[in-house]
Amino acid sequence: MGLHPLEFSECYLDSPCFREKIKAHEAELDKTNRFIKELYKDGKNLINATKQLSMAQRKFAHCLGEFQFEYIGDAKTDDERCIDESLQEFSSFLKNLEDQRELMMRNITETLMKPLELFRKEHLGTVRAERKKYEKETEKYYSALEKLLNISAKKKEPQLQEADVQVETMRKHFQEESLQYVCKLQEIQERKKFECVEPMLAFFQTVFTFYHQGFELAKDFDHYKRALQINIQNTRDRFEGARSEVYELMKRIREAPQEYRQTSPISCEGYLYVQEKRPPPFGSSWVKRYSTFVKEQKILHMVTFDHRSGGKIGETESVTLKSCVRKTTDMLDRRFCLELDITDRPGTVLTVQALSEDDHKFWMQAMGGKEPIGHYLGRTYSKERGIDAQLDNVGLNFVKNSISAIEKRGINDQGLYRVVGVSSKVQKLLTLMIDEKSNEVDLSTSEDWDVKTITSSLKLYLSVAAHCKQNLMTVANLGVVFGPTLMRPQEETVAAIMDLKFQNIVVEILIEHHEKIFADAPELCPISPAAPAFSAPTRLSKKQSRQSRPLAVYNPQALDIQNVSAVGDASSLTADETSMSSNESVSSQSSSASATETTTERCDHAPLSTTLSSGSNSKSPTAGAFWTSSGSPVDSLPPAATAASEKEKQEESVTGRKAKAVYPCEAEHDSELSFQVGAIFNAVIQSREPGWLEGELEGKRGLIPENYVEML
Repeated sequence: MGLHPLEFSECYLDSPCFREKIKAHEAELDKTNRFIKELYKDGKNLINATKQLSMAQRKFAHCLGEFQFEYIGDAKTDDERCIDESLQEFSSFLKNLEDQRELMMRNITETLMKPLELFRKEHLGTVRAERKKYEKETEKYYSALEKLLNISAKKKEPQLQEADVQVETMRKHFQEESLQYVCKLQEIQERKKFECVEPMLAFFQTVFTFYHQGFELAKDFDHYKRALQINIQNTRDRFEGARSEVYELMKRIREAPQEYRQTSPISCEGYLYVQEKRPPPFGSSWVKRYSTFVKEQKILHMVTFDHRSGGKIGETESVTLKSCVRKTTDMLDRRFCLELDITDRPGTVLTVQALSEDDHKFWMQAMGGKEPIGHYLGRTYSKERGIDAQLDNVGLNFVKNSISAIEKRGINDQGLYRVVGVSSKVQKLLTLMIDEKSNEVDLSTSEDWDVKTITSSLKLYLSVAAHCKQNLMTVANLGVVFGPTLMRPQEETVAAIMDLKFQNIVVEILIEHHEKIFADAPELCPISPAAPAFSAPTRLSKKQSRQSRPLAVYNPQALDIQNVSAVGDASSLTADETSMSSNESVSSQSSSASATETTTERCDHAPLSTTLSSGSNSKSPTAGAFWTSSGSPVDSLPPAATAASEKEKQEESVTGRKAKAVYPCEAEHDSELSFQVGAIFNAVIQSREPGWLEGELEGKRGLIPENYVEML
């Protein structure tokens, strides 16, 4: 059973049972007081510990934010950039979380610690003061009562009456104090229920708010986390591919180190021991120097380097080589030596020693060294490491035949293009197909050649990613397969392997966006400048346009009258231009646009015959004939109309025409115009910069990319 209620009537009886009830209430309040004191102490410890945690978290976040990964190479992939920036994202996330935690700690202090301490001091402390006062009045009353009862009955009546009045007064005061104390005890017992629990509720609400804020932060972080997981997986996959390539390169270099020696057509480098002669009787010493030979100038740069101390000793010494001769062991008791005749030191011969026989041959080859006939024939070095080859009709037929076979027989095979065939069968197929008789072999129906043998022979992509659910060859997998194949570097180096990720990404982009990049076959591309072949035309800078656009300009006066019909035929005029490579697509398009635009202007404004009149002869078409873009003549115009059209054309060359933007453009220079789709330009004329027009928009005049607008 809980505490007994304290009846006010019992204050007058002041029975032992009543006193026991009061003691039970007092014990309960003492326990509550101790509880609040312990809770306050633990709360302080919790706040201090949380502050320490917050400080540690912030320090950890600061460490994350300050660190940046250093990558091999001079560029990062988008995945690597996201991974690098992820540390700053983590740091920002933790700092935000700790800001919420700090707010929680302030709320706990205000909503829990202060109210509990206030209740303990103001209310429980008041009860303790009332308790002492009640005990004091109890002692005073019962002492006075005992004195009164001990007074002799023989005392005079006035004295007895005076003593009775004093005790009665003390009794009333004691009973009043008893009533007040009992009321206070019961009030505190009821008050503690909400005065203690309400701050606890506020505390938990603060804690829940903190965790809810953490949940919201985590939810906002979820999208970034998922994207980052993809970035990490992509980077991990590229790491695995690069690691296998690096190990394979290391294995090949270990087997034939001289074939992979760092060299270039410009220079070669390596360690040489250089003989330094000293005055007698000290003789000479051999000093190891890292040497770089520049072939063009025949300059040898040498610097002393001590591997044990890890530092360069002295400055770089440079000498100009006149000749190089192998030095035999008959002349010097050392192997692998060369004798260098120095131009800038007449009469001075520099003796150097290579590290091995292969190294000796390497320096002999680089420096043009001479040696006795029949010795050190060495291996033949090619002038260029690249291969100068072109895809002829035989190779093109092989490609078409292979693609047809793969699409018919194995487009849904798992690991298509990744699973390699038997090398002997692949070599046999290649040998067969590059023969002139390869057209006689139909790979799409022949069962002699399996799909993996064909794909191993043909490292070219077509309709594969669309079936990735069956063959499991996604865009990323295809990029890994074809990146190193289609964009193989000239030299096999670790740096080149580190760049494989960029090669793979380029191929991924080409595959994933093939519809935009390769929208139409070249022969189907429109020739009108108002409808460019590409959905997103490339705008050339003025410097690029000067370098890459053809310099030939359409000049009707230079045409032979006998071939004038060919001029009018727009399709034949641009057939060769539209078949140019993708690197020159914008230039070829602008060239054909220029020619077509000129022809169209002649059709719209001036008869072609007036333009060709200076070179006309008896074989020219009817004077004043009007030629359309298809090359067919129409009715001739009267001289008055011809003169008017010519005058209009001359005025137009001065005042310009109107044009409409078909693509948006952001200016990259003050001399260029920025505009949106549908913008109307006034006074548009041809610029001296190839591929650019000059026009006026909203009162500002500037340059406009020619393939971004259509003439009105």
